[in-house]
Amino acid sequence: MSAPASPIPVPPNPRRVAASLLDGVLGKGRALDDMLADPKSGFRDLADRDRAFVRRLVATALRRRGQIDGTLRKFLTLWPKGLPREAMRLGAAELLFLDAPPHAAVDSAVDLMHPEQKKPRGLINAVLRKVATEGATIVAQQDAAKQNTPDWLWQSWERAYGPDLARDIALAHLQEAPLDISVKGDAALWADKLQAELLPSGSLRRMAPGAVENLPGYAPQDGKGSAWWVQDAAAALPAKLLGDVAGKTIADLCAAPGGKTAQLAVSGAIVTAVDRSAQRLRRLEQNLARLDLKAEVVVAEIEQWQPPQPFDGVLLDAPCSATGTIRRHPDLPYLKDETDVMKLAALQRRLIAAAWTMLKPGGRLVYCVCSLQPEEGENQMAALRALPGARIVAADAATLGVPEDAVTADGALRSLPCHWAERGGMDGFFAVCLEKSAA
Repeated sequence: MSAPASPIPVPPNPRRVAASLLDGVLGKGRALDDMLADPKSGFRDLADRDRAFVRRLVATALRRRGQIDGTLRKFLTLWPKGLPREAMRLGAAELLFLDAPPHAAVDSAVDLMHPEQKKPRGLINAVLRKVATEGATIVAQQDAAKQNTPDWLWQSWERAYGPDLARDIALAHLQEAPLDISVKGDAALWADKLQAELLPSGSLRRMAPGAVENLPGYAPQDGKGSAWWVQDAAAALPAKLLGDVAGKTIADLCAAPGGKTAQLAVSGAIVTAVDRSAQRLRRLEQNLARLDLKAEVVVAEIEQWQPPQPFDGVLLDAPCSATGTIRRHPDLPYLKDETDVMKLAALQRRLIAAAWTMLKPGGRLVYCVCSLQPEEGENQMAALRALPGARIVAADAATLGVPEDAVTADGALRSLPCHWAERGGMDGFFAVCLEKSAA
């Protein structure tokens, strides 16, 4: 007698996966990227089309959380016990911002509840039907920039940049970031092949959606590795502050996942990539292998590590709040707060001091963070200037290919998400280069 056939696994419900992911961020404080990579989340079991839908739905619910909750409060002053907010928020996100057919969005949200949960099902149905008919009018009267930004961030940006720039930054965060690419060879050639724009900084920008791994040049070819890697245009700028690195020894500190390591290696540097996380460094090594690039890889705590010989240059991409990357990571505003920023700023100062000891006389240190918070950027200038023998090497906007106002009066780079707004924006970065006196 033959054994019974194994049952065919039933794929997970995409909206149920989305609800679990949203609860993971807002209810449990988990990073969205970590959950997407977790086999237990069910995300990886979805078909490609469903994964794209779930990403877009959850990202929209996070980007527009303030407007969504403000709209729901018009019809629901209290959240009854047992009512899943995630189902309601996802349904509202589809109705208000994703142009979903009302009956489909409402029914899908209701179906996230068990058939026996009659009261929650009825309430979700009633509230979302109100959202479907009256929500657009409510949204039109909302201040989208301010309402979708947590108070601590809004107040910080107003103090640092003024109300107009704070608003522009917040509005930039409501848009999905385009795909930026750094190439190993002829950027103009690959711009044509990838149907991408060649930006003034030298990065390529692709606005069309699509799976990265299916694009020309991603897979290794002809024994030369992949032709390019994904890297935000702003993230590609700090390494350029080191100048000509061909033949020079360069330490890339806090290096994973390796975009800047790849940049330095392509430019001819002899790179040592250092990070505390062995797991993240494995990803860096995989990326370098795909690109057919070489670097020495070291697992170490930066504060304790001492290289055998000092370096010609050091690039310190320090751990930070990452608030400059909210366009790509809309969960970040709900995972960080002011106390995190202060702790990170103290760590950054310790790392700056450690990095300076690794540098040869006459060498250059670039300190950078993908943060919009002045505590991690502009306010670190005092600690940088206090380094023995330190001299600031001013950034040049024309050389970097960035707007003039992306370079501060102190000679530091300060990119903002609203820079190149007409082109799709860029991540927020602070970067400054210092040269060590040869004396």
